[in-house]
Amino acid sequence: MGITKLADLIRSDAPDAISRKDIRDYTGKVIAIDTSIIMNQFRAATPLLSPLTGLFFRTLTLLEHDIKPVFVFDGKPPEEKSAVLEKRAEVAGWSSPNRTGAASPQSKDCLQLLKLLGVPVIQAPGDAEALCAQLVKEGTVDAVASEDMDALPFGANILIRHLNAKKDSDVVEYSLLKLLEKLQISQQEFVDLCILLGCDYCDKIAGLGPKRALTLIQTHRTIENGILHVNRKTHPVPHFWKYNEARKIFLGVPHAVTPELTWTEPDEEALVGFLRDVGHVKENRARHRMESFRQMRESKREEREKARATGCSRQTLMKDFFRVTRKRAVRVEDSVLNRKKPKIS
Repeated sequence: MGITKLADLIRSDAPDAISRKDIRDYTGKVIAIDTSIIMNQFRAATPLLSPLTGLFFRTLTLLEHDIKPVFVFDGKPPEEKSAVLEKRAEVAGWSSPNRTGAASPQSKDCLQLLKLLGVPVIQAPGDAEALCAQLVKEGTVDAVASEDMDALPFGANILIRHLNAKKDSDVVEYSLLKLLEKLQISQQEFVDLCILLGCDYCDKIAGLGPKRALTLIQTHRTIENGILHVNRKTHPVPHFWKYNEARKIFLGVPHAVTPELTWTEPDEEALVGFLRDVGHVKENRARHRMESFRQMRESKREEREKARATGCSRQTLMKDFFRVTRKRAVRVEDSVLNRKKPKIS
């Protein structure tokens, strides 16, 4: 579900926090991807095909644009998410949701496919988006790519939506720093706002709209103070409301050790065989895609050489692409995000 109507609120009250991008703008960037989100996209868009097919094509396109994807898998979900997981399982027709975090057969197939594609994979201890956001905050990756807005209350500096791997894609980028500055609230206050809007970890106050929720936080700064000014008859506060538990989840730090991130050349022969036997992709289709992948990379090499000759190159070299990426220094703006009351610049 993500955060209810958060995107609408940002568009209306903090439009400067949104940028329209092209997929080529992320050349050379390291992007953390919530694997479950894109797999659910493929299941919904092509229910008769294996989502492995979509993951294969999507990943190759990202690599063609010299984007370095890091795929993060969900771990054991927080207990507070049980109600949401039950609803999702019911809609999907599953007998019960996965509460243990154990990898499903399809998740194992995804993991194997990504390894054959030569891209790094990380197992999160809990929700993948929490770890994705942490990777941005510590400087290991440049941004999070997800369709859910949860990455923002988790603290991701940059959230990318609609990174749909098309050359002319209209990618939407959200800046957390600009968002907090425009709304004049701190990160912790923003988390309280997202809880009031509605999140996966607790119930919300019925009938409380986004504008009213924003006003409560901007005026009273916390949920505890804000609900003192809510009409309980028109907006009843849920019994046993676990907003504080939700707050701790958003503000907590995932207990995970980030491995060194290494990208290698795809193993074409193993990929073709795997997709044929497991993904039910015809061999000639898989080979044709791999051939176009090689041609695209060669074309980009030529573009970079021409750009270097004219002194205007801003793209990475292929020899620099397939290498180990170590943690970079934490950005200066990370400390800014923890300010109590950001100032408008």
